[in-house]
Amino acid sequence: MKEFLYKGRGSREEIFNELAFCILTANFSSEGGLRVQNKIGSGFLDMDESELAIALRNAGYRFPNVRAGYIAKAREHLEGLMQVLRGPMAECEKREWLAKTVPGLGCKEASHFLRNVGHSNLAIIDFHIVDLLARHGTIKRVRTMTSRRYLEIEAVLKGIAQQCNMSPGELDLYLWYMETGKILK
Repeated sequence: MKEFLYKGRGSREEIFNELAFCILTANFSSEGGLRVQNKIGSGFLDMDESELAIALRNAGYRFPNVRAGYIAKAREHLEGLMQVLRGPMAECEKREWLAKTVPGLGCKEASHFLRNVGHSNLAIIDFHIVDLLARHGTIKRVRTMTSRRYLEIEAVLKGIAQQCNMSPGELDLYLWYMETGKILK
């Protein structure tokens, strides 16, 4: 969690690189996203959309053209992103801004990005977390994740986090580790 706080104080390039990673991990593995992130580096900010699509394809990424487009469009919001991240807005409002403004981000990936840059009061509700909570009878297994259902499950996780004297971001990272046996970032 300290590493995430540190990353959130990083340069515009470091912040954008993390945003690109989160755009890449939607419907893709975190390990694959990390591998691609390490190969492309500053290219997320420097390459034009077609160059980025080629670099993503060469890195073995599954959706190179669509995600290159999302990342290129996200650059248009970099100044606003930095203001939102460093401003007084509540974390849930920051997530809403990200999900509405940055192409390729929904609740889950906006929460993922915010956690990875030091905002720990949101949960990343992915299928690992849903499966774990459902297996323990805390929630019913869901087939599709709507925004409303996401927030309902997040509220359950926030309650558990409070009981454990943890932030929701810490708890979901711990639960993710329980399910996968991995901490990648």
